[in-house]
Amino acid sequence: MRRPEHFEIDRDCAFFRPAGNVSLQQAVQMLACAIAFAREQEVPKLLAVTTGLTGFAPPNTLERYEFATQFAAIAGGAVRLALVAKPEMIDPQTFGLTVANNRGLISNVFTSEADALAWLQSL
Repeated sequence: MRRPEHFEIDRDCAFFRPAGNVSLQQAVQMLACAIAFAREQEVPKLLAVTTGLTGFAPPNTLERYEFATQFAAIAGGAVRLALVAKPEMIDPQTFGLTVANNRGLISNVFTSEADALAWLQSL
């Protein structure tokens, strides 16, 4: 698999900072590819900063369920994910996060890259 654009590896942590005007489906596909690449490269931690992505509304509950399930399957228990998102993109009940965690993806969502990195480093 080719290294995704905006993807860097530093020891045991990968950083993915995509940017651009995309659809929700494109954003999900980009993140899915980043998770798959991290797993393929045996990098156990991924910090994904999605605040540079525009062009779509916050996902609805079904969309959150679908991508959380997809991300967990792709990670296969081998990648831990810290996701940084704009506040309006984060569900107050963290439904997608709950779905992903229930399917074996150790993950969390943040509005701050520093907080996300601190959480990843604590694992």
